[in-house]
Amino acid sequence: MGEAEAKRIKREVLSIGDRQKHHARKATPLKSHTKDPDTRHRLYRFRFYPTEEQAEQLQRTFGACRWVYNEGLALRSGAWERYLVNVGFAETCRALTGWKRVEETAWLKDVSSTVLQQSLRHLDQAYQRFFKGEAKYPKRKKKGRSRDSATYVRTGFTWVEDPERPGTGLVKLAKQSQPLDIRWSRALPVGAVPVRLSVTRDRAGRFFVSTLVEERIAPLAPVFVPGTREPKVVGLDLGLASLVTLDDGTKVDHPRLLKKYAEKLARLQRELHKKVMGSKSRGKVRQRIAHLYALIGDVRRDMLDKFTTRLVRENQVIVVEDLSVQTLMRAAHGKGRRRKAKLNQAIIDASWGELVRQLTYKCEWYGRELVVVGRFFPSTRRCSACHAMGPRMDVKIREWTCAECGVLHDRDVNAAVNLRDEGMRLLAVA
Repeated sequence: MGEAEAKRIKREVLSIGDRQKHHARKATPLKSHTKDPDTRHRLYRFRFYPTEEQAEQLQRTFGACRWVYNEGLALRSGAWERYLVNVGFAETCRALTGWKRVEETAWLKDVSSTVLQQSLRHLDQAYQRFFKGEAKYPKRKKKGRSRDSATYVRTGFTWVEDPERPGTGLVKLAKQSQPLDIRWSRALPVGAVPVRLSVTRDRAGRFFVSTLVEERIAPLAPVFVPGTREPKVVGLDLGLASLVTLDDGTKVDHPRLLKKYAEKLARLQRELHKKVMGSKSRGKVRQRIAHLYALIGDVRRDMLDKFTTRLVRENQVIVVEDLSVQTLMRAAHGKGRRRKAKLNQAIIDASWGELVRQLTYKCEWYGRELVVVGRFFPSTRRCSACHAMGPRMDVKIREWTCAECGVLHDRDVNAAVNLRDEGMRLLAVA
């Protein structure tokens, strides 16, 4: 299909307007914001309490972002399926202008245009991840299923720093007349202006604002083995009996939060099942369930954040195993499916992926070395004393004796020691 025919289909069939502004100039791709070379982008998250007017306006904003995302997805997928025409981010933005002029969707004017354009930007990024093979094809967002969120760029909010409390200030969003009532649990870098704001509402009805700022993060001082100039190395074995086992034998207990609150969750679920669909009492029970899940998530994130920070401060090199969580959580079928389902729930509760994610960016920030050992390395079966290979073992076996040297091994400690040694070997080769 020729370029002229594609333009005609976009204009006449898909109702995508032509470029009116600067039509004589060549179209150039938008440049994303680039940070200074010696700074890093850091996200600070705060809870805020909106007024009734602000809550209603934000609810409309969340709905508009969801609607625009879905309409942009339908436009792009329909254009390709029916006419083999590629519609990009710029065309969806022009289509958004046309949607605002239609009487049925004129309510989009009540929402900041920058927020709606960011929703289309997120759609374009989802397509880019799909084309690169990093994600599946984008799906429609559903009310009550998808997270309520809205992203404000610099033109969509105002920031005034408080001179009496540097690092805090007043934040006023577009289309709102009053600043947000933010609980500043900690201060932003003094003099920093937020690059972007993201406003979210979780299932429990809590509102949060995430501020992205440019910050100069000073690396920590190197950590050496006492009395030497060798870097201090720690090997981590992630598991379910203990959440993390260090190579020195230290074990971090698994919090097992889902198991701790299982009885309360089951009681609330039974109570929810007895309520009439659509009734206020059912909504109240759903809110209580959402609050309980929010509590579990907050406790888990706080625990992981404190633990990973301590690891990064006390060690120079951290070695972990590359675990394929998605493979480990394969659906349970046939005999033993109940046991496999319980195992999957324990893996979810452990949050191994979140732990490794936090270690990754904290090591990068503070000048530490994170070594990831391949997932096929036999850390559990190999004897850490003589390197002989042992037999395959079931998960319930916690100790085993090496047939070659006779050393009795704790399963997790042995794996952590092997990971530490393999990590040092990989580091030396690199």
